[in-house]
Amino acid sequence: MPRPLKAIDNCFIQSDNNTKKIQCTICEYYTSADDWFDRDNDKRHLTSRNHLRNVEATDMRIAASAARQNQNNAINSALARFEIPAERPKTVPAHIPSAAEEEMWDNYHTEGAAFSAGEDPGADVSAQHARLEKQADEFGRWNAAAIARNMGFLGDDSSILNEQDEEDAIQCEIMDNAQLLETLEIEDMVDTEMGQTCTKSSKEWFPYPSKMMFLLDTLDNLPRQRVSNSLMKVFLWILREGGARDVPSLDALRKLQSTLHKQGGIPTVPWKSTQGNVFHLNDIRTIIAKDYANPLTRKLLHFYPEIPDGPIGEAWHAQKWRREIDRDALTPMIVDGHRHFYVDELARLHDGSFVIPICWVMSKGRMCADAYPVFVDEGGMGHVDDSTELFICAADLKDNFYDLEFKKMLPVAWDLRSINAGYFEMPNPLRKLANGRPLYTSFVDLFFDDVSGNRSKSWNKHYNCYCTHRNLPRALLQQEFHTHFVTTSPHASSSEQFEGIKALILSTHSHPVSVYDENDQEEAAFRLFVNTGPSDNPMGSEMTGHIGAKGNYFCRKCKVGGTGEHKRTDDGFHCMFEAGLPRTAADTLRELQKQVELACYGVEAAIKARQTDSGVKDAYTSYWIEDLIRRAQELKKGDPTLASAEIVKELMDWVKANESTIYNPFLGMKGFDVSKDTPIEILHTILLGIVKYAWHPTHTGWNLPKKTTYTLRLEATNTVGLSIPPIRASYIMQFANSLIGRQFKQVAQTCVFHMYDLTDGLQFAAWKAMGELLPLLWYPEINNLDQYLVDVETAVSNVLDIFAMLDPTKLIAKNKLHVMAHTKTDILRHGVLLGSATESFECFNAIFRQCSILSNHLAPSRDIARQLAHQEGLKHRLTGGWWLSSTGEWERAGSSVRDFLTERPILQALLGWTNPKSLQQGAVRLTPLKRIKGKATPPRPNVKLADTKAKTAINIGEYTINSTWQHCINVVSKSKDICPLASWVYAISPVTNVPTLGRIEAILTDGCSPIVILDVFQISDERHPIFNLPKLFRRQEERTLLIVPSTNIQFLFNVQHDCSTANCTASGIRAKMQERVESSVTESFVEHQPVEKWVINTTAFHNAHLLRRSLPRSAWAPVPMFTTEGRLAKHHELAESLRSNHSKRKAAAAVAGTQADGPNEPGVQENPKKRKRAKGKGKGKEKSAPAKEGRPRKRQKIAANEASGSVQTKEKPKKRRGPAKKAKDHVIDDSEPDAESDLDLDRVSDEEQGMRVSDEERGTGEDDSDPESGADTSEDEIYVARPTRRPRGQVPE
Repeated sequence: MPRPLKAIDNCFIQSDNNTKKIQCTICEYYTSADDWFDRDNDKRHLTSRNHLRNVEATDMRIAASAARQNQNNAINSALARFEIPAERPKTVPAHIPSAAEEEMWDNYHTEGAAFSAGEDPGADVSAQHARLEKQADEFGRWNAAAIARNMGFLGDDSSILNEQDEEDAIQCEIMDNAQLLETLEIEDMVDTEMGQTCTKSSKEWFPYPSKMMFLLDTLDNLPRQRVSNSLMKVFLWILREGGARDVPSLDALRKLQSTLHKQGGIPTVPWKSTQGNVFHLNDIRTIIAKDYANPLTRKLLHFYPEIPDGPIGEAWHAQKWRREIDRDALTPMIVDGHRHFYVDELARLHDGSFVIPICWVMSKGRMCADAYPVFVDEGGMGHVDDSTELFICAADLKDNFYDLEFKKMLPVAWDLRSINAGYFEMPNPLRKLANGRPLYTSFVDLFFDDVSGNRSKSWNKHYNCYCTHRNLPRALLQQEFHTHFVTTSPHASSSEQFEGIKALILSTHSHPVSVYDENDQEEAAFRLFVNTGPSDNPMGSEMTGHIGAKGNYFCRKCKVGGTGEHKRTDDGFHCMFEAGLPRTAADTLRELQKQVELACYGVEAAIKARQTDSGVKDAYTSYWIEDLIRRAQELKKGDPTLASAEIVKELMDWVKANESTIYNPFLGMKGFDVSKDTPIEILHTILLGIVKYAWHPTHTGWNLPKKTTYTLRLEATNTVGLSIPPIRASYIMQFANSLIGRQFKQVAQTCVFHMYDLTDGLQFAAWKAMGELLPLLWYPEINNLDQYLVDVETAVSNVLDIFAMLDPTKLIAKNKLHVMAHTKTDILRHGVLLGSATESFECFNAIFRQCSILSNHLAPSRDIARQLAHQEGLKHRLTGGWWLSSTGEWERAGSSVRDFLTERPILQALLGWTNPKSLQQGAVRLTPLKRIKGKATPPRPNVKLADTKAKTAINIGEYTINSTWQHCINVVSKSKDICPLASWVYAISPVTNVPTLGRIEAILTDGCSPIVILDVFQISDERHPIFNLPKLFRRQEERTLLIVPSTNIQFLFNVQHDCSTANCTASGIRAKMQERVESSVTESFVEHQPVEKWVINTTAFHNAHLLRRSLPRSAWAPVPMFTTEGRLAKHHELAESLRSNHSKRKAAAAVAGTQADGPNEPGVQENPKKRKRAKGKGKGKEKSAPAKEGRPRKRQKIAANEASGSVQTKEKPKKRRGPAKKAKDHVIDDSEPDAESDLDLDRVSDEEQGMRVSDEERGTGEDDSDPESGADTSEDEIYVARPTRRPRGQVPE
């Protein structure tokens, strides 16, 4: 008996020829092809994306048809009130013009005529004209054919009044009165030629009227591909000429963008600082609110501190959230169904005991809380035992405060101790602010920097602020997509900008921001707090109110330091290696208050002395200090009889009335201690700090053969497993004085393999010590915190000790070296240092610059902020975010808009977004087929396992030897690394089930179970004698192959060939590639000898945490250079040498000064200014030209350095050009090893020359002496500590 046919949905029709074939009537309407498919595929079709879109379009078409029908009914109803002649005469008698008419037409032909449209002659003519044009366009009143017929220009038929014309006239009048057309556009009432309704806003492309408008808006808001108005006009013209549909005008596009911005964009707020500077900022509250209303980010938001049950890698794992922050700044409540439990409120557990939760904590995936026990005596008196802290599970909570109030179980009163501690204030005041909504806390990281707004080297300084939402995972924040612009200004400083940002943040504490919670589909609220302020060191000093790197107390994080004489003592020098007494924002604020009080006396000297002695000199407060000094002097000068006490009282009264405006706004932020929350930044402090300090003396000591040798070795580096771009060795060596962060990252991870015979022992020891430290600082997660901190502390101590042995003056002159002593503290407080890295912020400078270039430069802060706000709105729409419409309803973009980003990798790359769909562990990629033009693609070859390298594997018996396989080129590891052939990996052995390492020899797949053939190696018990790194060897020098399932590959790591043992030299000769072809020019290259000698590169940053977790600890753990007593003795020895050299330099300088200061020639008067400079008392920076006659000051310094043996010789000294030279005449020669260069080549040349360098070089930051900054460093110290300057600039790659 045949099987009965399957029942189908009503939308399907059955084929007459084949009952097993069906067709969808809905989809047929939108396609011209006969799309028949199997009856069994009906459910798959009903859930397909195309069918769902067509269903939406059908609903939309039906709704539009109903709207048109309703409109017609309304018109017909109105027409019923008019008397329309039922019958018209079929013929009209010929019209015979009268004498008056003939006279009128004669006058018209000779003089013309003015016709009246029935308007008021006294009304505005332009307004009447505009209204008539609008009515004619909308209501169809201007019917040229009908008018011509009525006027007799169309022959005999002109006497016939078209019935439709009269009906149109009546309909226009009705529409005028009923105003029907004001709410319904003409486009909404007509169908397109394809039969689809052209509505004002299609559902699938909502809020855009068409796909074309959506694409144009997307094109106009690409961050790194900005389009000017003129170029957009060209695009629109090309689209029209190409026959594209729905192409708008530029004006229509701009109007739509303005409407979208008003509906769901980021507001741009104007602000005037207390110092009078005007700028604009994007509302940071709305920026963060978008993450709550966005399905892409809401599910990833983390609101509570967490006790990690595994690796530590996020901000909520660190001590700041867990213990150190003000508890009021954390999320105060949890949601339990319809109830909310708040901290600092009485609650009852299931066992009947009372507690007061004080902090919500996540532990092992469960919500828990720190709580104080509460005891209620028989009389109803409540006692809070805050000396005992309980750790409870939120699931054990039974009643919240309101439940207890309803059950009348609250204490009658509280004891005096509890009242004094404030526990009686219940319920929590935040309940009232929440107003029944869930209340959360969001933290932001604020990055401040000074950036050029120009693409050229011409320096156009802007102070910028970007932010990230710190409640999101760290890996997500490294994406450009999640970096948000806040404000910029060429006038207002970072502290002034923070005034406005702070005001917006503080407003959320009294009025929480209402948001749509995408997770719970309900309204919620949040408050904002600042988590950290990552920045470079000069900006960090400005934010913290610190004097800078050349002050006596040159550390912004602690109070270490003193005069130069103190730093040269044994104790003073030893303190440079350790963190001193920590600074706090409260201490800095108190010091500034004392300085302001001194300013009221009008004496500047006392303030400078205090700034020098404390290391506190705030640029923001200095503006008001200078103003108070000026006002005090003016009051004294204006009325000499006025007593000083009265002047001081008047000014102090003004200070008390304006305390909120005269002090640095960074210092008074709840939950944000700027001195503690500006952590070490690994780009500027490590790569552009200690790595650059080591690189400069290393490469400057090389001659040409050594430079060539290093270049060839660097080119031969195996970069697989380093996660770096291709190494341009020739470029690095050619521009060795002007490298940037990414190039120093390449040098630091490979230098130990190439410098072993090119430097002296102590310099090479410095590179090896940094090779131990840097990978530890680049950990993305920490598995064993206690052991990790010990390793970091040991590695930091070794680096500092070696730098001191190389040059003791570095420790007292370069604050970046001392700042490293705070590494442990910052890791404990903030977690891994990668969480505070600024690479993503520095890269965002390129996006800012694109907007700056296309602004009108009259209001750059406003224009840039608005454009970047439009980009934020586009990203929110593309990712399915919700926004509040003008009607008060929450809405989001249509399905086509939401799906557009996920389906187009090109747009993802343009927006800086990484698809959350991660790579699948064990996935492989087949070897690409070689296609020959004009020939068919050959079939993919199959190979037998017996014909591959797997035939000799030790576990070949587990596989069928004659099975067929196909070759692959890479495999995905568990750590999501793409591991190619010949790469080195760790894998789980299928034989022993333990981790093993080896080199990938082949990757094969049979279509379902890919395998990897590993060449297995063993780890030596001894480290390499030169590199101090773990060595690899084969067991008994025999090759061992192992077949491993692709899912067993754990992670990729870097291995280098042991060229020092194998004696690999540059013996190879090859043709040099030019213009992607081989030229006739040849070049040498390093040929690796066929010796299986390999070294694991533990100096590599990539997967450093996984590699150290797998290797034996003896193969990589840092070993202290000295014991505790030996280290102290070494520091005392170095301090003694420092004092000795200082005495020698002073003596030599005195002798040179005596020889240089001879009697003047007869009749020649001595210039007192030149004499002052000769004595070393002049202001300003040193000129670095060679010593000449007539320059006694320079001769003194050269003689002093020759006597101390610290002269640095130059092969070809270059004359420093003055600031009058043009910027383009300068080339790079960054001989100063402490300049910070941004990733995107922002810092290129000296500001006074029209270009930019780092703040250290510019003279306002860390490593420039400023006689007015409070630094008391003597002239000879400055000269010896700083090498001779040469012209600086920047050559882009």
